[in-house]
Amino acid sequence: MAIGRSKRAGNPQKCRSAENNRGDQAMKGHFGQVIVSSVICTLLMASIAWGQGVGLRAVSPVNESMGGAATGCPIDAAGALNWNPATISALPGSDISFSLGLILPYSSLESQVGANHGRTKSETGAVPVPNMCFVRKIDNSRWSYGLGMFTIGGTQVNYPCDLTNPVLAPQIPYGGLGRLSAEVQIFQIQPSLAYQLSDHVSVGFGPTITMGRLVANPLFLGPYYTGVGYAAGTGTRYIWGGGFQAGVYYTTDVDWHFGASIKSPQWCEPFRYFTQDGSGNPVVTKFDLDYPLIASVGCSYSGFEDWIFACDVRYFDYANTPGFDTAGFDPATGAATGLGWNSVMSVGCGVQRRINEKLSVRLGYCFNENPIPSSASAYNTASPLVIQHCMTVGASYAIEMNWMLTAAYSYCPEGSVTGPVVNHVGQIPGSWVKNSAYAHAFQAGISKRF
Repeated sequence: MAIGRSKRAGNPQKCRSAENNRGDQAMKGHFGQVIVSSVICTLLMASIAWGQGVGLRAVSPVNESMGGAATGCPIDAAGALNWNPATISALPGSDISFSLGLILPYSSLESQVGANHGRTKSETGAVPVPNMCFVRKIDNSRWSYGLGMFTIGGTQVNYPCDLTNPVLAPQIPYGGLGRLSAEVQIFQIQPSLAYQLSDHVSVGFGPTITMGRLVANPLFLGPYYTGVGYAAGTGTRYIWGGGFQAGVYYTTDVDWHFGASIKSPQWCEPFRYFTQDGSGNPVVTKFDLDYPLIASVGCSYSGFEDWIFACDVRYFDYANTPGFDTAGFDPATGAATGLGWNSVMSVGCGVQRRINEKLSVRLGYCFNENPIPSSASAYNTASPLVIQHCMTVGASYAIEMNWMLTAAYSYCPEGSVTGPVVNHVGQIPGSWVKNSAYAHAFQAGISKRF
């Protein structure tokens, strides 16, 4: 039996001083190379408010307010499509939904080299996260199909130049990065098809099409030019990639529901940038970065009237993904070679309570491991991926003609990571870089069941 098809299952709508610097002449020309890997996470990834490395936890207000749990709990179309395509066959009906999220990250970058020390806040602002999806359940058929168009990444970093902060001191003559800004957008298109093998078992499959864009200034992914520094990384376009996802969903006669899914790596073309070398000659800079494999298992229980409890466990295979699997930078050019992340686990839990025929409320929580190992702390010490906990709350309200309004709020407490500054010849005594971050997030959406 599908969640939401009996009274016991609950709501039918459910189931991120200049002078002192001059004294550190030994650092000049090398410091930009040193911190390239320390800041790469801050600028590459869209997870400053969400955790789980590069993977966003949720794609709708309902899914967000359940802590991202959806693999074995199909209470909305977006969460079902994104985390387990097999579960769209268990939705109460066909569905179309639209939502918009706003991530409000608050981060700061602090560093010290010798006696020079400073802390700078990022002026990021709100980051929009739009999503939409459609699911169609064919009458008198075991087939269902759907299409999701989701934002799976999106953030901005905007640090001003700061003469008191060694990392953000001007590239020339101090060897920092100067004004540091970047914008990341990652989207995914997910057409899916599900088939109900029996009253208890469904399977689902679909390709995934991913597109992304990264603009960074300075372009720490490319070479460091002596006397000039890193070039600007604005001459780029959206890159494309693809993969697939598949899942299975199993229900019981005792109100337990189970699911499992796998999302393949997203094999993407390299990021490409039109830049200039130290003499002004045109250069094309490339950087390989794929999206990791994600495996999920989940369960839910709807045995108490008007209640649903759900939990997901996920595995993110960063350690075997190009761009994440190695750490360091090229000592000859100063360009980043990778991040050196570990594969990690994530746990998301949520509970839904139907108050009456129109109103349902939810609470959720998500925890994820930090993908940055101690051996790679020097290459990721400015990473915003220090956020490991997130609490969520949300509600849905039914209006006329099967329309549903939904909203969710998330709070991610502050975390921080600190590590020594290291270059290709070893650790620089008395140096460290620290990134601190916390975040608020809001999502609102509207859906119609038919």
